[in-house]
Amino acid sequence: MKTKLVLGSWLAIVICLSAHSQTLDQKYAKDVTSITAIVDAYYDVISGASTDHWQFEKDRYLHSATALITRLDDNGKADVHTLEAEYVPLLLLPKEDFYETELKRKVSQFGNMAQVWSAYEVRTNPEIASNSRGLNSIQLHFENGRWFIDSWTTQMETKSNTIVADFLKTE
Repeated sequence: MKTKLVLGSWLAIVICLSAHSQTLDQKYAKDVTSITAIVDAYYDVISGASTDHWQFEKDRYLHSATALITRLDDNGKADVHTLEAEYVPLLLLPKEDFYETELKRKVSQFGNMAQVWSAYEVRTNPEIASNSRGLNSIQLHFENGRWFIDSWTTQMETKSNTIVADFLKTE
């Protein structure tokens, strides 16, 4: 009985160590194999309940090392920063429920580069209708057998700027 307990404990330790020793490529390879996969993973990373852990490791894996984030205000003024700077408020403020759901996507690909237009809505509860929508412009490149997000720019829809409504009407 004691031998089985020791052997079982040893086996559990080996399994845990091997699970934690996965490389990032092993953990997230499926998320960067296609444009569809990486954009879906991008929305998955930023969405979730306040009790979910932030997925910093996965988010960094999706983005290139020099990725830039640009947020445009209602007047078009740009706030440009790095991915690391994007994390600062996430680390300082309590996490809240946040669900960003894609409404429509339009992809243009030329060789190893791609441009994705992605309309989205934001909810704090997945069961309650959203009144907040925006449009992402996501730039990607393909290198070493995988896709990287190089940058994304986002702007929220307003009563005077109906970018999402206009985008949803286009074919």
